[in-house]
Amino acid sequence: MKKHTFIYAAAALLLMGMTACNNNSSKQNPDATAPVVTEGGLKVAYIDTDTLLARYQYAIDLEQQLKDYTEQQRRYGQQQVDAFQKDYNNYLQTGSTMTLTQQQAKEAELKQRAEKMQTLEQELMAKIAEKQAAETAKIMNAIYAFVREYNAANQQFDIIYTKQATLYINPAMDITDEIVNGLNEEYKNLKK
Repeated sequence: MKKHTFIYAAAALLLMGMTACNNNSSKQNPDATAPVVTEGGLKVAYIDTDTLLARYQYAIDLEQQLKDYTEQQRRYGQQQVDAFQKDYNNYLQTGSTMTLTQQQAKEAELKQRAEKMQTLEQELMAKIAEKQAAETAKIMNAIYAFVREYNAANQQFDIIYTKQATLYINPAMDITDEIVNGLNEEYKNLKK
């Protein structure tokens, strides 16, 4: 399993169909060095999304935040299970000293909590999936916006593909390093 699988699928889908916009507000990149490769009159480039996601600091930071959030949810779920197990074991040991009414009330409470334990994992997984989708959207929005601005300011490509979406691409068409460097510079400035 690749390190960035939580955002790779969305990145590939978004970047695969990405066509450049013309005359957007621009950010000049004086270090732009990718050669313009034309295929049948079209200026074409590609981005290696695996490399981009592995080196884009914002994606790395959001992935760490998602891991931290997932671990927090896992710990919360485990605490709930542990508390239930402790109360259940305590009831098994002390239930005989309770009145019949107290026993019935405690059993009803434990049954209700046991049912909640069955749905708790699903609820936590749904929260994690929701957070993952939100983080993926943030990353994709940042990448998409930057690529559009980059394209308007620099090469004016007609099409920008992802490497993963094609069988063969001429390596001279690779603009991944430029995009990663630009994204990281933009992110570094935003963090200031």
